Amino acid sequence: MDWFFWVIIAIVGLAILIGGLVVALDRRRQLEHREKPELAEPERRPDVVVPPEAEPEPETAPEPEPAPAPVEPVVTEPEIPVVVEPPAPTIDHPEAPASRWARLRRRLSSSNNALARALADLLSVDRIDADTWDDFETTLITSDLGVGPATELTEALRRRLAVDGVADATRARAVLHDELLKLVDPSLDRSLNLTPAKAGDPAVVLVVGVNGTGKTTTVGKLARVLVAEGRSVVLGAADTFRAAAAEQLATWGARVGVDTIRGDEGADPASVAFDAVAAGAEKGVDVVIVDTAGRLHTKTGLMDELGKVKRVIEKKAAVTEVLLVLDATTGQNGMTQARIFAEVVDVTGIVLTKLDGSAKGGIVIQVQRELGVPVKLVGLGEGVDDLAPFDPEGFVHGILGE
Repeated sequence: MDWFFWVIIAIVGLAILIGGLVVALDRRRQLEHREKPELAEPERRPDVVVPPEAEPEPETAPEPEPAPAPVEPVVTEPEIPVVVEPPAPTIDHPEAPASRWARLRRRLSSSNNALARALADLLSVDRIDADTWDDFETTLITSDLGVGPATELTEALRRRLAVDGVADATRARAVLHDELLKLVDPSLDRSLNLTPAKAGDPAVVLVVGVNGTGKTTTVGKLARVLVAEGRSVVLGAADTFRAAAAEQLATWGARVGVDTIRGDEGADPASVAFDAVAAGAEKGVDVVIVDTAGRLHTKTGLMDELGKVKRVIEKKAAVTEVLLVLDATTGQNGMTQARIFAEVVDVTGIVLTKLDGSAKGGIVIQVQRELGVPVKLVGLGEGVDDLAPFDPEGFVHGILGE
C-alpha cells in the first residue's frame, strides 16, 4: 500500500503547483489591465455608396505629335592659331667714332708704354749729355720704334735742343711733339676705302691676320664703327676652320642688326666669301666685311689659299680694302707677319689691337715704315666700342700725356 500513499502525495503536490500557476496568471492579467486604458469601440463608418459606372466615352485618335523643328547646323568659326612672335633682338647703338678716339686717347696717356717713358725721362733731366742721348736712343729701340726711326728722332732732338737744352720744358715738349708727329706721318691717307669699283656693287673689306691677334673680334667691332657712321653692312664668316668663329661673328652682327653669311664647318672659305659678297650685292648694302682664317704665316699652302679667297671674291666685286690685324704687343714677330701677308694679299691698311697697358707704341711708326701702309684703326681695350680710326695727332698727344 506504500505506492498508493505516494500516488496521493504526488496528486496533491501537482494540484498545489497548478493552483499556484493559475493565481500567478490571474494577478498578471490584473496588472496589465490597470496599466493599459480600455480600447474605445471602433467608430462605425456610414456605408459607402458606389455610384453607377459611367458609360465609357468613345475612344478618339490621339493627336499627332508636332514634328520636331529642324536643327540648324552650328557654324563654328575656324580657330585662328595664335602665333607668338619671338622677342625682337635688342639692337645696340654703337658709340660715334669721334667720341671713341677722345676716350681711347685718355687711356693711352695713362698707360705705361716704353715710348712714353723714354720721352718722359728725357724731359725730366736738367742737363743732357752723350750718355743721356745714348740711353734715350736705346729706350726708343726697345719700344719697337725700330733702329732707323729711333736714330732719326734722336738726331732731330739733339739738333733742335742743342742750343737751349731742356731748360725750357714747354719748348722741349713742343719739339718732341713735332718730331714724333713727323715720324707718325700725318700725311698718310688713313680713311677706309669704301667706294665700290662698280656702281651697284658693295665695297668689300677683307680682314686677314694670324690666330690670337683678335681678328674676328676686330671684324665685329669694325661693323659697329660702320653702323655708327650710318652704313649698311653684311659680314662673311669665311673662317671655316675654327668651329666657334662663325658663331662668334654672327653674335657680333646680331648686336647691331647686321646679317652674317656663313657656311658649314670645314666648307671652302672662298665659296663662303663669294656667297657673302653676292648676298651683299643682292641686299644693296654699302659694305661687306669678310673674316678669314687665322692662318700661320709660315704655312705656304694656307697663305696661297688666302690669295685664292681674294681672287674668288673679285669675280663678283672688287676688294676695296685689305686690313691686316696685328697685336701691338708682338713686336718684331708682328713685323714678320706683316711682311708675308703684304706679299700675298696686297695689304692696304693696318689695324693695331691691344695698344694699351704695356704695349710698345713705337710699332705704329715701324710698321708704317716697313710696309709703306698706314695704320688705319687701333684698339685700346676689350670693350665693344674700343676700336677707333687712328688719329696721328691724338696718338702723339696721348704718348706725351698731354
